[in-house]
Amino acid sequence: MEYEQNVIALTNEQGDEELFEVLFTFHSDEFNKDYIIVYPAGADFEEPVDMYPFIFHPEQTEQSTEGVVDQIEDDAELVMVEEKLNQFIDDLEEEE
Repeated sequence: MEYEQNVIALTNEQGDEELFEVLFTFHSDEFNKDYIIVYPAGADFEEPVDMYPFIFHPEQTEQSTEGVVDQIEDDAELVMVEEKLNQFIDDLEEEE
């Protein structure tokens, strides 16, 4: 797993851009896909924060900072991503 401190813009269903911070990205050998977990930019962690997982298709050039995200529709993938997120949070809590 990689920890990143990036802000990305995603376009919502109404065509408006919203800013999100990247919590982490990872690759699943089981599904042979990359995933990204994001949360709203500037979120206050004193309150519960919504996390959003996506399938991530980064551009394949070294200098690119763009990519495409897709919704995760497979229940097995969602379970796997939730387990990765829970492990990430557990690891953070152990570091404290």
